[in-house]
Amino acid sequence: MLATMSVGVGCTGFFQNPVLTGLTVGPQSPNIQQGSTLQMNAIGTYDDGSTKTLTSGVFWSTSDDTVAPITAGGLITGASSGTATVTASASAVSGTSIVTVTLNNVTALTLTPPSLTVQKGNSGNIQAFATAGGTQIDVSATVSWQITDSGGNIPSTINITTGTSPAVVTVNNSATSGTYTITATYAGTTQFIKTAPLTVP
Repeated sequence: MLATMSVGVGCTGFFQNPVLTGLTVGPQSPNIQQGSTLQMNAIGTYDDGSTKTLTSGVFWSTSDDTVAPITAGGLITGASSGTATVTASASAVSGTSIVTVTLNNVTALTLTPPSLTVQKGNSGNIQAFATAGGTQIDVSATVSWQITDSGGNIPSTINITTGTSPAVVTVNNSATSGTYTITATYAGTTQFIKTAPLTVP
């Protein structure tokens, strides 16, 4: 009887279920076309070092249903141009991935204003619009922004925000006066690149 009880206690100590400690959402930072779908997945990491793709018990959510709505099973749809953060949660553990939705029928890219002047110590706004189906759509939060000087170098004293509309250009007091180039790159079915001069008096 004592031997049997000893074995039972020992089994309780040895066969504990591993505890979920981390959650990775994949794919990470995907780009999808408007109108297309993508299956997201959640990979759990446990305290015993093991990993497992979770097929149940996962709650999916998105930061913007108008850009990338998601089903209870983790299937996202590219609804409109922009970015959205997809979150998977399970057992008080969560993970995220940022999804970018691009338009599939872009014919042109324009910047507004077409040129920008910003005084030292100040900031200015600029927006990018994609022409799709004859309509101009704000894609400022989706394009890749970059500022370069006349030599093609990226100045450390001038910054531009990404993922926002409008994009904000900030010129430090220590910036060198002159003309710079603002470049916006939109990577849809076809890549579009548009530039605008930035003048720092």
